[in-house]
Amino acid sequence: MKFFYKILLYFQKRGFYVCQRIADRIGLRAKVVRTSFIYLTFVTVGFGFALYLFLAFWIRIKDMLYTKRTSVFDL
Repeated sequence: MKFFYKILLYFQKRGFYVCQRIADRIGLRAKVVRTSFIYLTFVTVGFGFALYLFLAFWIRIKDMLYTKRTSVFDL
């Protein structure tokens, strides 16, 4: 368990420093920058999934409306 905390501390010191530098440059707190990155991650993943479902629905409707006819006599 101590090894896990060492790895966690390492990533907190070095990984979160990116958010800290961005926050210092913009003039915000690092906590705000971190939470905004988390929220943006959820939004973009959700947007991609919603886009996928919309396209699947659209293709299904298009296939139901426009079916290819194999012959002229299938009218």
